Amino acid sequence: MKEVTLLTNSPFTLALSGVIDSGNAEEFYAAVRAFYGQSDSDIVFSCEKLEFLDSTALGTFVKILKFVKMNGHGLKLTGLNPRLKKLFVICALDKIMEIE
Repeated sequence: MKEVTLLTNSPFTLALSGVIDSGNAEEFYAAVRAFYGQSDSDIVFSCEKLEFLDSTALGTFVKILKFVKMNGHGLKLTGLNPRLKKLFVICALDKIMEIE
């Protein structure tokens, strides 16, 4: 993963870039939790610059979703390239989180 950047607090939006995989999924999760501690709202991930995800990263998105749902919020992904969006659809994650 190259970067997790806070774009806005309302809505709470994080820009993702680079690669999220088994080598950095825990770092990604920790970064999201640290940013989320600043806001109590839904999370929007802006994924225009996200290049690659593996199955560990998909599981991390589910872990983040479970955490925000415990606080009564949701998760949305925007700007996924078609190849990455297909991964979420194949795994039926589009049924539990909003994907634009």
